[in-house]
Amino acid sequence: MKGFVPLKLSLLSRSGSGARRSIVALGFACALILAPLSLAGQTTKPTLESRAQQAFNSGDWAVAVPLLEQLRDKYALVMPERLGAIEEQIRVAKRSLATGAPPPEIIATDPATRKKHAKPAGGVYDLSIKSLGNFDYDNVDGGNIPEDVLALTGTQIRLKGFMIPMDQADSITSFALVPDLFACCFGQPPQIQHIVVARTPPGKTVAYYPDEIVVEGKLLVEEKKEDGFIVSIFEMEVGSVRPAAK
Repeated sequence: MKGFVPLKLSLLSRSGSGARRSIVALGFACALILAPLSLAGQTTKPTLESRAQQAFNSGDWAVAVPLLEQLRDKYALVMPERLGAIEEQIRVAKRSLATGAPPPEIIATDPATRKKHAKPAGGVYDLSIKSLGNFDYDNVDGGNIPEDVLALTGTQIRLKGFMIPMDQADSITSFALVPDLFACCFGQPPQIQHIVVARTPPGKTVAYYPDEIVVEGKLLVEEKKEDGFIVSIFEMEVGSVRPAAK
């Protein structure tokens, strides 16, 4: 797909911890999208974003589509290259409306009802980011990652999500993979258990891609702290990156 570059050689260094940068990058990415609206004198009412996100999350596709299209039209005037997340939401909502798809799956996180992960004997474990982080996590004190999740360390996994670069916009060596960029910027940023810090192998980079991607690699589950604060629990050693099927 045009504009997407698979893993390639690069001489960029990978110094410093990427965990904190992943959290900072979420706010930075939102600022990149929202700031031009202010600079251009455009005003998008907060209620429009929240109504669109609420309709999408609840599976009210008929309401979500026109609201999302209003957002797309406003952002197209000031920063068209940042429309990937909104366009993806529109595609999903329209497809779901046409096929009569049910609302998005509600993933149980209660210890008594959540679905425990079974580490696959071989092959690639294909799941969603929210399914991976299907537990309530104490991001202040930590220490409550379920045993079945900890046991996934070393597993080859396949995840879909959106890329938020952590170092630079080009020749990216590390990025945060989040389930929904639209919700990040207009609703509620993802919880720490719904962020995967992805790192490319030494000497390899990826180009930025604004739409949904599929990432495969080896999962690492571990609480990472900086200055006493938990900054990540999921990391991935990237093996491949490709655009998600539309």
